[in-house]
Amino acid sequence: MAGRKAVELEVYLDLLSQPCRAIHIFLNCNKIPHKVKTVAIRKGENRTPEYTKLNPMQKVPVMVDNDFVLTESDAILKYLATKYDVPGNWYPRHPERRARVDEYTAWHHTNTRPHAAKVFLMEVLLPHMTGQPADPLKVERALADLSDTLEKLENMFLKRQPFLCGDDISLADLLAICELMQPLGGGRDILKDRPKLLSWKSRVQSALGDSFGKAHTVLYSLRDRSKAKL
Repeated sequence: MAGRKAVELEVYLDLLSQPCRAIHIFLNCNKIPHKVKTVAIRKGENRTPEYTKLNPMQKVPVMVDNDFVLTESDAILKYLATKYDVPGNWYPRHPERRARVDEYTAWHHTNTRPHAAKVFLMEVLLPHMTGQPADPLKVERALADLSDTLEKLENMFLKRQPFLCGDDISLADLLAICELMQPLGGGRDILKDRPKLLSWKSRVQSALGDSFGKAHTVLYSLRDRSKAKL
């Protein structure tokens, strides 16, 4: 009896989404065979009956590996790093080194992610949705929250290391850099006055190669349109 034919790994992504970019980069950087199915949130494609069946929360990303459906970027990245033959630095097997990555990713979802995303929300999304300019006071508060997060990134995680969790790039760096790039969509480079984090960003980009630029093409286009309006 013939074996069941393996189905190519599928990921449902919108590359304006930070977590989606992280998955896109990880798959391409590690040459994991996959098929991307684009879900344009701005067009409501995440609310179709077909997509809602995959993810009742109507969010991206979603991964489908044969009959296994998985949501949440953190879970997807750790699944991919565990299942596929990728370098061990991404999600180390050593308990203490893995715990450091888990420590950051747990912190990430209530710190780096919401605070960087809020700046993008205030400066790009809300003005686009309402037709009204960004509220300077709300932007200032969002930037203050983000500044506190960046201080913690430098002092709690990066410290004197090349990467957030040690000497090599890991899932922590990948998730972090994709979030910290997001305000660039409104023309704001949040790292330009932080040399320590700028050096870290350069190391991360170098480690990721071409996959970094490809994943950020949509964001760069948005940045260029934002600058053209000034």
